[in-house]
Amino acid sequence: MQVLAQPWRAATTVRAVPVHVIDHPLVSHRVAAIRDPKTTTAEFRLLVSDLSTFLAYEATRTLPTVKTTVRTPLDLDAEANVLASPAPIVVPILRAGLGLLDGMLRALPTAEVAVIGLKRDETTFEPVQYCAKVPDRLDGRPAFVIDPMLATGGSLVAAFDLLAKAGAGSLTAVSIIAAPEGVEKALAAYPDANIVVAALDEGLNEHAYIVPGLGDAGDRLFGPA
Repeated sequence: MQVLAQPWRAATTVRAVPVHVIDHPLVSHRVAAIRDPKTTTAEFRLLVSDLSTFLAYEATRTLPTVKTTVRTPLDLDAEANVLASPAPIVVPILRAGLGLLDGMLRALPTAEVAVIGLKRDETTFEPVQYCAKVPDRLDGRPAFVIDPMLATGGSLVAAFDLLAKAGAGSLTAVSIIAAPEGVEKALAAYPDANIVVAALDEGLNEHAYIVPGLGDAGDRLFGPA
């Protein structure tokens, strides 16, 4: 299901783009807290981890299941649906994506993990790959790319390219905050992908940072690097 985002504040108009923005009080409360520069690193990590579990719940809504029967303590059979095999793969984009990993795995403990290291060229704003640990063959497995910020969309498209080349099935991006420019770029390259976020912001500034944003997610999670 795709939901059109609402403006982040009444005085600002955000372009309507096809992205699933989670509308929930517990999510919006945490987003407000991580935007606050007074939030400590320890608090920020916990909030990001919490948000990733909420995001995972929505992002995994369409995962395939199979019917089974469970024998209950009353010695009775109960019909049930369980996740189909093989397990999905979760792919954090280093380094900030690691902040979402624990929360995703709490919701999806059977998932396997791959990692992709991408840094931004500060002149061109294009992604530069420095690490990729992705299986050679994914054979149609669902893939979830996690990164707190979806800004220009360059890193997400690069990650999708690697996963598609390995034969991934459905592609889903999970981010806390996104800019319309990044969503549009990702969906232009992969129109069938799903994008799930906690907030859709106004856009990008001249330095290609999301505004109003929350600062550098990697630095706020792990310290300056």
